[in-house]
Amino acid sequence: MKSKQNSTPARRTATVQRAYIEKRIYFVRSQRVILDTDLAALYRVPTKVFNQAVRRNMLRFPADFMFQVTSDETENLRSQIVTSSWGGRRYLPFVFTEQGVAMLSSVLKSDRAIQVNVAIMRAFVKLRELLATHQDLALRLEELEKRFQRHDGQIREVFDAIRALLAASPNSAKRPMGSRVQSSQQK
Repeated sequence: MKSKQNSTPARRTATVQRAYIEKRIYFVRSQRVILDTDLAALYRVPTKVFNQAVRRNMLRFPADFMFQVTSDETENLRSQIVTSSWGGRRYLPFVFTEQGVAMLSSVLKSDRAIQVNVAIMRAFVKLRELLATHQDLALRLEELEKRFQRHDGQIREVFDAIRALLAASPNSAKRPMGSRVQSSQQK
C-alpha cells in the first residue's frame, strides 16, 4: 500500500495552521490585520503576556505596524468573527499589520515565534497575490467591456444602415432605369 507524501503530520499541521491564519486576517481601516488574541493563540502564550511584551517594546510598533481598535471597530470585528458578547476584555484589542507581525519576530524570540512569523508572512503574501489577481481580472474585464461597447456602437451603425436600405421600398416613385420600348401593338 502506497503512503501519501502529503499526509505527513508536519505537512498537515502546516496546512491547518495556514488555513487558521488566513481566516484570522481581517480588514480594519483599509488594512489587513491580525488581532492580538489570535497572535497570542498562535504563539501559544496568554494574550496578557503577549501584550505585555509588545508594550515593553512600543518603539518598535509605530501606528502603521500596530494600533488599538476603537469600540465601534471592535463591534464590527465581533460581527465578522461571529463571537458571543459574553465575557470580554478590559481593554480594546490591538491589531497588527503585516509589518507589525514582522516586527514581532524581534520581540518574541522562541523557535515557535519564528515558525509562526514565517507562516503568517506567507499567509499575507498569499492574500496579497490573490488580491492582485482579482484586480488584474477586474481590469481585464473592464477592458473587454469597453471593447465590446465600441463594437456595439459599430454594429448598431451597420444595422441602422441596413434598416435604412430596407426602408427604401422597391415600388417607390422613382423613374425606372433604361428606356421603355413600345410594343408594335401600341403604335
